[in-house]
Amino acid sequence: MTGRSPTRLRRLVVVGVRTHLLHLSRSGVELVMAVFSPLVYATLAVYLFRAGGHPDRLLQAAVGAGLMGVWSSVLFGSGGAIQDQRWLGTLESLVIAPTRLFLVLLPITFATALVGMYSMVATIVWGTLLFGVPLAPASPVLFGPALLVCVVTLGMLGAFMASTFVLLRNANALANALDYPVWMLSGMLVSTAALPDWAQAVSWVLPTSWAARAVQAATGGGAVLLPAGVALLSGAVYMVAASMTLKWVEKRARQAGTLALT
Repeated sequence: MTGRSPTRLRRLVVVGVRTHLLHLSRSGVELVMAVFSPLVYATLAVYLFRAGGHPDRLLQAAVGAGLMGVWSSVLFGSGGAIQDQRWLGTLESLVIAPTRLFLVLLPITFATALVGMYSMVATIVWGTLLFGVPLAPASPVLFGPALLVCVVTLGMLGAFMASTFVLLRNANALANALDYPVWMLSGMLVSTAALPDWAQAVSWVLPTSWAARAVQAATGGGAVLLPAGVALLSGAVYMVAASMTLKWVEKRARQAGTLALT
């Protein structure tokens, strides 16, 4: 299957997402990270915003903590998926399969983003029940679509990350280095206006930055559709770059023999 048929492509993505969701639900590391990390993020965020004299932005703090959890899930899930395939001895089979490797990796990144959406739900529920955070987004109609755009955008960026993880024997090392910088540059919890000028320039090219702006605007007020559209457009650019990068990476890995662990 080459993925040219829309029906086959849709079936590939649906079946792949379902399969990897089941796989992730049986991973102890993924479950611990998905269950506890968002709650820690949310607790710290609420206390920081209260101490900073911004009790009116507690919902934004909870949502920002949820975005951090979603990104962590996508980043480590994408890297861990490649590592798992290596350990299981199936990565070579995926590379030589008729289906393009990019289309095989895409459902993995979307599955990790969906698992990460638990972070968003957990942080909002945690903040509402434990800290009394009012659940009243400024744009309740656009809040759900903004979250969906965020999931899709993070999945697109995750596909780009996964395309570079194929060459790495320990992809989690790269994931560890990219976790905090990306959510800080994306303004998921702290506004990018507090960053240096050069860092603000970097945030403009990150689709996660625009997705976070859309979600935060739906939460606290502001334009939602424009940043959401830019997030999807820039995410599509990263997907094209991921497809091209993966072709080069796959060719390089075949020549160097770096797919296997030994």
